[in-house]
Amino acid sequence: MTFNGTPRPRPRWYHAETELDDFAIVSYRVPTGAVARLLPAGFAPLEFTYADGGTAALVSAVAFRDRDFHFRFCPPLAINCGQINYRAYVTAGGRAGVWFFGTSLDHPLVAVPKWLWGMPWHRTPIEIAADWDATPATWRLSAGDARCEAVELATPPSRIDGFTGESHWLTMLTHPTVGWFRHRDGRTGTYSVWHPPMRPRHLAAVSARFGVFERLGLTTPESVPHSILAQRRLHFDIHTPPRRFGTRPRA
Repeated sequence: MTFNGTPRPRPRWYHAETELDDFAIVSYRVPTGAVARLLPAGFAPLEFTYADGGTAALVSAVAFRDRDFHFRFCPPLAINCGQINYRAYVTAGGRAGVWFFGTSLDHPLVAVPKWLWGMPWHRTPIEIAADWDATPATWRLSAGDARCEAVELATPPSRIDGFTGESHWLTMLTHPTVGWFRHRDGRTGTYSVWHPPMRPRHLAAVSARFGVFERLGLTTPESVPHSILAQRRLHFDIHTPPRRFGTRPRA
């Protein structure tokens, strides 16, 4: 491993934290222009160069089960539910991060980000199951018009197409710590997270469709994922609450 993560910001009393189980990043290679049309001024898709000589952007559906989600000022509330984040890899103001098209959450807590913070979150029934001890390991997602079935590759790939090496894809795909989103009032919001470096396993899709990406004009029913990176569990700090883009975080 050549990527050792990023320093952990000091957790604050108003932050949240959670354990993520059966975590997977399902990524698609998509036209750069198609992503650019969905972004506000000042944002640009990250563009990657692939083995076939083409260039394109990447988007990911990031699915997992929250376990023991809680705000630090409250005792653990045993909030356990499925979640899917739909994101694109972008830059803004010279900083790389992710643009969130939206989030599906299978819990009434969705009301907090949706109505209190104005984020593009929606309640959706989500089922995620994985068998990490099987040979090969398997991972499954079912959430309305989002479905994916994947199996672990027998041998990890020597490289991931579009990246110069392991440190590059670990940094870009698994470790963006800042994200942006379109607030309910049309302005741009931002928030950040921290987690330890991922040690993902490499999977391949047996089948996969994500209605959110299809409605945005980014994928089709026939699109095949570029890559699937998965991990049994992962800790996350979430630096809540989100803020307006351009304002400084609270000390």
